[in-house]
Amino acid sequence: MKTARAAAKITSAAAPYFDTATIFRASRAQLMRTGLSVSAFLASAISAARADGFPTPGQIGFGEAVTPIAHEMHFFHNWILLPIIVGIVIFVFGLLTYVVLRFNEKANPVPAQTTHNSTLEVIWTVAPVMILVIIAIPSFRLLTHQVVVPEADITLKATGKQWYWTYNYPKDQGGGFEFDSYLVPEASLKPGDMRLLTVDNMAVVPVGKTVRLLVTAADVIHSFTIPSFGVRIDAVPGRMNESWFKAEREGTYYGQCSKICGKDHAYMPIVFHVVSQEDYDAWLLEASKKFASNDAGPLRLAYSAAGPAGQR
Repeated sequence: MKTARAAAKITSAAAPYFDTATIFRASRAQLMRTGLSVSAFLASAISAARADGFPTPGQIGFGEAVTPIAHEMHFFHNWILLPIIVGIVIFVFGLLTYVVLRFNEKANPVPAQTTHNSTLEVIWTVAPVMILVIIAIPSFRLLTHQVVVPEADITLKATGKQWYWTYNYPKDQGGGFEFDSYLVPEASLKPGDMRLLTVDNMAVVPVGKTVRLLVTAADVIHSFTIPSFGVRIDAVPGRMNESWFKAEREGTYYGQCSKICGKDHAYMPIVFHVVSQEDYDAWLLEASKKFASNDAGPLRLAYSAAGPAGQR
């Protein structure tokens, strides 16, 4: 009895501190404040990330598209592939659910014996063919747009090496220099720099200009990839592959080598800075002096039946 009375006194004294309604209201208010703060932080972080063209934590979809090819890729995925895939998944799931409920042992103790059904066989043969045709037409159009390089305003060469990139700006286009682009070590990062994506020397191109991109490698196979540009092309030793892009907006856009190329494969990012024509001309002049000893010379291509090949 004494123990019970003591427990009652303790409970009564502690009641103001453990009132459920009070705790719930306080917790809810705190959660709301925390949620608003987190939401504001994430919104600002995501908007800033998209503006600068780099991936965001927890991102599910594609990054922002800033070239015609990237826009086409997003449209093809979001409005053609995704609806078809979702429709097929829903149809198959619904069909399996119907079969399980309609033809289980309890509802159908004597199973039906069906050997063939010509109508169904025609449907499940023709339907996949039609789906593939629907996918193939825009797919081939997109591939053609990627492969056929329009008349370029600028030609830029990127060479993959273990484990960095070398960019060549030809002399006949105001350049005449080349430079290496290395990952900045984590210990040397400045506030605002991104781990594994910040480089010491960025490639610079003007906004609204068609850039012809020549890609090769000096040692092993690499892969040059910038998601916001819709560009992914293999860098193969002894072969010059080409692609193109036309950035629609100024900003800094990030990519990486996307082909496993050795122990430091994860440490060779790609960074392109898109600027106005005036800023590009000023950068060319400054870079020509900075990298004057790295004489690049003109780019010379030899074409064969297998495609563009050769070195500068």
